[in-house]
Amino acid sequence: MDMLIFQLEKQNSKPLYEQLYNGIKNAIIQKQIEVGTKLPSKRKLAEFLNISQTTIEIAYSQLLAEGYITSVPRVGYFVEEIDELPYVEKIQETNIEIPQKEQKQYQYDFHPGKVDEDSFPFALWRTYVKDIFDISSKELLQMGEPQGEIELRNEIANYLFQSRGIYCEPEQIVIGSGTEHLLPMILRLFEDNSILALENPGYSAIPRIHLNNNAIPISVDEEGLIVDELEKTNANIVYITPSHQFPTGAVLSATRRAQLLKWASKDTNRYIIEDDYDSEFRYIGKPIPALHGLDQNNKVIYMSTFTKSLMPSLRVAYMVLPHHLLMKYKEMFSYYSATVPRFVQHILANFMKDGHFSKHLNRMRKIYRKKHDKLKHTLSTYYPEVTITGDQAGMHVLLSVPIDKSIEQLKQLANDCGISITPVTNYLLKPIEYEHPTFLLGFGGIPLNEIENAIHQLMRCWGIQKNP
Repeated sequence: MDMLIFQLEKQNSKPLYEQLYNGIKNAIIQKQIEVGTKLPSKRKLAEFLNISQTTIEIAYSQLLAEGYITSVPRVGYFVEEIDELPYVEKIQETNIEIPQKEQKQYQYDFHPGKVDEDSFPFALWRTYVKDIFDISSKELLQMGEPQGEIELRNEIANYLFQSRGIYCEPEQIVIGSGTEHLLPMILRLFEDNSILALENPGYSAIPRIHLNNNAIPISVDEEGLIVDELEKTNANIVYITPSHQFPTGAVLSATRRAQLLKWASKDTNRYIIEDDYDSEFRYIGKPIPALHGLDQNNKVIYMSTFTKSLMPSLRVAYMVLPHHLLMKYKEMFSYYSATVPRFVQHILANFMKDGHFSKHLNRMRKIYRKKHDKLKHTLSTYYPEVTITGDQAGMHVLLSVPIDKSIEQLKQLANDCGISITPVTNYLLKPIEYEHPTFLLGFGGIPLNEIENAIHQLMRCWGIQKNP
């Protein structure tokens, strides 16, 4: 063939090999070089273009890798026949502005998922991070156990026994990067025709995780999930937050706990998924025992996270599987890799082993109790017309406002004042008529000394007069 003629710009920011590669590739695509044509040798082309053979070799190697040319040992490189459609070049559009979702900064954010940033033990945590990223931990560069590191599972098992009355073996624990990761795994352990029941209102991500969209909503009242309603359905799995129902804050009563466990025991295919997401923070009475600790028939799959107790960004959750489901889990997911980095798991395990997790929890309980009490005191003292419910535990309360405005209007008014607040309607699986507009009032992320002012500012935005 005639020597390839390409304009290579040595002052161009694009490397010479890339210019050459693009030139030959485009010539092949546009049929300027016929199929079967032998390309010049690296030496001859280098001399002709006055560039190094290495540049030619890199360009040819890329063309070879992408299938534009083929190599015949001791003969040379030849143009390959290519299908037209896959190789049609996209027109490069420049200066395309992709709209970015604006992240509004709020003066006060009452989101229920916020934690107290100022109280996190950064210096102590940094020590554990530095200690684990060391040559002595080089084995952590390799893949770990699919269920999670045994060191962390040991610590979680000890913690559950001491704090939640749950006896389980580390082998029953599976660690994952969040409820959103673990729940689909749980659901795959059951038959395809299984039917899931969910609390209404409830955790808003669950319906999206449950892709079959055949979940049955079960109403919640001041005693938690209405089990009588569940018993009238054909559901065989129920997802529940019994210790602090999300978002209402209701605690599943002792009578309904017994009723729910009895419901599960009546059929071999019935199970309860217990999400104990923020059981650590309770302000009235004794801690509520976990359903799992009361279960005598291995019908409860326990789940929890470190989202509220440490930080949402840690992305460490875990579940405890009954032994018979554990065997099925190992058959189905033995090829899975752990979704939480091994280094992160060991940092957390060491933090727990040395007693710092328990100390941190005790400290945060006191901080959140003070915030909780300040929130309740401010509302009850200055705004007695509003109603607070779900205030026994957790890091938010439900606030009902007797005002002649819609939920959307009130949300927008708060937004205009630099305040973010979440309506309870965000968590409905099916519509519920509320007597008054109702919102989740999270206090975890607002500093203690600003809670009173945050409440006053919110009420001013809504036109609610302060009680003198």
